[in-house]
Amino acid sequence: MSLLETLKQKPGALVACDDDPEAVFELMCSKGWSDGLPVIPPTAERVERMLAYCDRDLDKPVLNIPPRFGAATPVRIAANAVMAGCKPEHFPLVLLALEALADEQYNLYGTQATTHPCTPMLVFNGPAAREAGLNAGQNVMGNYFRANAVIGRAVRLALVNIGAAIPGTGDMATTGTPAKFTFCVAENEEQSPWDPLHVELGFPLESSAVTVIAAEGPHNVNDHESLNAEGILTMVAGTMTITGSNNPYYPGQPLLAFGPEHAATVANDGMSKADVRQWLFEHATMPLSRFSKDTIERRFRRKLAAQYADAPLDAPVRMFAKPEDLVIIVTGGAGKHSQYVPTFGNTRAATRVLKRADGTLAKSLNDFKRS
Repeated sequence: MSLLETLKQKPGALVACDDDPEAVFELMCSKGWSDGLPVIPPTAERVERMLAYCDRDLDKPVLNIPPRFGAATPVRIAANAVMAGCKPEHFPLVLLALEALADEQYNLYGTQATTHPCTPMLVFNGPAAREAGLNAGQNVMGNYFRANAVIGRAVRLALVNIGAAIPGTGDMATTGTPAKFTFCVAENEEQSPWDPLHVELGFPLESSAVTVIAAEGPHNVNDHESLNAEGILTMVAGTMTITGSNNPYYPGQPLLAFGPEHAATVANDGMSKADVRQWLFEHATMPLSRFSKDTIERRFRRKLAAQYADAPLDAPVRMFAKPEDLVIIVTGGAGKHSQYVPTFGNTRAATRVLKRADGTLAKSLNDFKRS
């Protein structure tokens, strides 16, 4: 039985609309199913084509998405992937990202419902990222590249339409962030002087993976002058030390995305990722006195009393609790810029490797194609 025939038997599963782009857009906006941008109509035929790249039970939820805890089945996710503009071969990466968000340490409920301006940042590694056409170079966090735009957007639409992360009801973000439209990058593994993120985390080089981070928008690190690692890291540390971030208060995992030129300069001075983390742990600090008096008393003295109850005002406040908490990648193209990405705080990055339904590593996105 085709998907269309199956949906016809389910009351409310199909919605009639004129076959006109403006009519479809008006319907989606009136129902609250869009992110404010035009979408591709998720007809049964288009959803079925998307599901051609899914090798799992189509009615078994990948996760239940808070705050509504809606059942995110492959069929429902596929509808959102169609709306976002995904190609069918992108679908395994959309599923992979949602699987990673289901990790308890990510704290999806908290990050969905918070007033903080956070959103899932998707960092892809491995051959599937290249196969899908994900940009890892120039303007990697910006516009233009379809795979980055639509894969990240599909995840966001699923969080809204299945999880009911609707502004003012389920999503309580005070101001939000433009990254809530999409925030999806690939690591520039070819230009990185270090092991890529998934290898550093213990996965095989030939595997494909996604790491999800409850991220704010990126904060630029502009340094065209420094000629050595210490100079660049000094500029990075200055960018990281901000009083309005959640990271001084909560044990989160902020991300440092080196541009390839900055990464090369740092690595050419003999510094590993571990060296960078240790240096920034020691130097990305600011005195307690930088915070407001009320914040010092109510947050540091009371809620963080074990460390700061009697601390002097010149006591250093660190931007992450221990060196290994800082996530480091290399991404982007030419230019002496890097990006610092603070996080929600009460969250940990989660990584998932691309596997088939039988548990074996996927070598290609075509491994998921139904015969």
